[in-house]
Amino acid sequence: MSTRRQDRLLSVLLREDAWITGPRLADLLGVTPRSVRAYVTALNARVPDGEAVVSGAAGYRAGASARAALAAKAGADSTPRARLHGLVRSLLDDEAGINVFDTADRLHVSEATLEADLARVRSLLDGTRLTLERDRDVVRLRGAERDQRRLLSRLAHDEMDAADFPVDPFRLALAGGTIPPDAVGPFKDGLVSALGRLGYYVNELAIADVLLHIAIAADRVAAGRALDGADRSHGAESGSAADPVAEAIRTLAREQLGVELGDEDLAHLARLVLTRIVTPGGADPAELARAGLDAEVEAAVRAEVVQASSDYQVDLVDDAFILRLALHVQNLRRRAQEESRARNPLTRSLKAAYPMIFEVAVSVVSGLQERLGLRVDDDEIAYVAMHIGGRLERSRRAETLLTATIVCPGYYELHEVLRSRVDHSLGQGIEVVRVITAMDPRESEIDSDLVLTTVPLPAAADRAVLIQPFLTDADVERVQQTAARLRRARRLARLREELSRYLSEDAFVHPLPDVGEEGIIRLLGGRLVEAGLIGEDYIENTIQRERLSSTAFSDALAVPHALQMTARRTAIAVGVAAGSVAWGSGRVQVVALAAFSEHDREAFQTVFEQLVEVFGEGESVQRIVRRGTTFTGFLDELVAVIDG
Repeated sequence: MSTRRQDRLLSVLLREDAWITGPRLADLLGVTPRSVRAYVTALNARVPDGEAVVSGAAGYRAGASARAALAAKAGADSTPRARLHGLVRSLLDDEAGINVFDTADRLHVSEATLEADLARVRSLLDGTRLTLERDRDVVRLRGAERDQRRLLSRLAHDEMDAADFPVDPFRLALAGGTIPPDAVGPFKDGLVSALGRLGYYVNELAIADVLLHIAIAADRVAAGRALDGADRSHGAESGSAADPVAEAIRTLAREQLGVELGDEDLAHLARLVLTRIVTPGGADPAELARAGLDAEVEAAVRAEVVQASSDYQVDLVDDAFILRLALHVQNLRRRAQEESRARNPLTRSLKAAYPMIFEVAVSVVSGLQERLGLRVDDDEIAYVAMHIGGRLERSRRAETLLTATIVCPGYYELHEVLRSRVDHSLGQGIEVVRVITAMDPRESEIDSDLVLTTVPLPAAADRAVLIQPFLTDADVERVQQTAARLRRARRLARLREELSRYLSEDAFVHPLPDVGEEGIIRLLGGRLVEAGLIGEDYIENTIQRERLSSTAFSDALAVPHALQMTARRTAIAVGVAAGSVAWGSGRVQVVALAAFSEHDREAFQTVFEQLVEVFGEGESVQRIVRRGTTFTGFLDELVAVIDG
């Protein structure tokens, strides 16, 4: 029975924090409802004195002992993955090598099993510049110390990625070493303070990964495995900026970790800090340029930002923004040269909550790959998306701003006090355009999105909110709820209008075969090719975009598309799975291949973001999937969900 699927089931229940039906869980996991019941039984068996999963008429939900069950993986040390990682750690720790027979006895496996594990170790070492050497019964790991540390870091990250719940990377990487994992916290506090005194902004999202490298370095140095000149990375730089950072690391390592780091280790770790977690504190663009920004990087970033601004009709062209993003990309380039990466714990949530911003980031990164030869992953794209999101936040607020009319019968300055209170409490999302002091205003006077009235008002009842003359917290909450409902209705009304134009029965597939991303893209794209709406090149470009970053923006929906808007006419081909299909590292239930024409740039944002929003709601997804087995049924259910 798959413990990985058990953990994923429990993670879904914890994330949703609500009742979920057995069939829906089965679809999300790609198994049968019977398997779901077996997983629930196994999960509850992990915590005999508690309840990991609660069962009921409405399905399943996480129990009080859910997190304890995630942490209690029965027999985890004996799994092939855990055994493989343990074997690699033994090879990393012992320069003299390990004896095959003794190791098999220690792990309680046969010699044949250990030989198979060694074959898997060799596969794991592909592309790492590390090799296994064998002298009869003794196997040794050979390679530069820097590459051995990188492998140790990779093992910790692999174990974190494989886990469906948060795990401590420092306990994984420092297991059996001389550096106590509990010492990393005080070291981090000291490092952040020191960097702040040096005038840097610290990226808290990426600092855990750098701390992992520092902890591994300290542990290896304590074991007599320091870096030397032969370990220096290609293109390594030194300079005045690194010197104070290196000195801060030296002092903290001595005081907090009890280790004296050498010059090579300090230079390497200072470079990691400077390229992965800090930004110069000055906001002046000229100061950023003086920070050593490469002219080639700046020109490439500027060109891609200008192109994305035009393609997606967003306001990104700003010197300060471009220079900050260019500085980030320069660090990204240096990370790529050192074969290191900056992980982003917000990648999944950013992708699901802000698909359009993430898409603009994908476009920018795609262009930078061609111009600068970068190789990036979703985590790096998410950091670029955070830069872009910060720049677009002001314009996005303007797009969601609702207008309001205040109706407050005149009595001294009462209406003025009310308006001031509304502006103060609701001004970020609502703009007051008119104040009416009459008891019975004419309907023609009210043309705003919202009406905030202190007297019952038959006119515009659907958008009127009754409030007190002296605005209360309850009034503010009601207005915010009504505003949110109106914004959603406005967004989804646009989506309904666009979808009615772009969907067709000829481009609908049910059941969608589970043949992988590329197979599904070719299947759905073929329908649009047959209709004469796109060429074969659009399918290839869509596959290329998918390889850059998965277009599964939720647990239910993937929206594959090309970055180029070259369709003859905008159209969407839809495939609905009978259960779910594999997509990237997860599974989805609906795939909507979107092909946009040059003339529908504005529609791209509407369809893209709002479609992801609709399919991000679990109950709505199940309603559409269960009843949408035909094109008519799918469209009817989709419209019904949009209309609420």
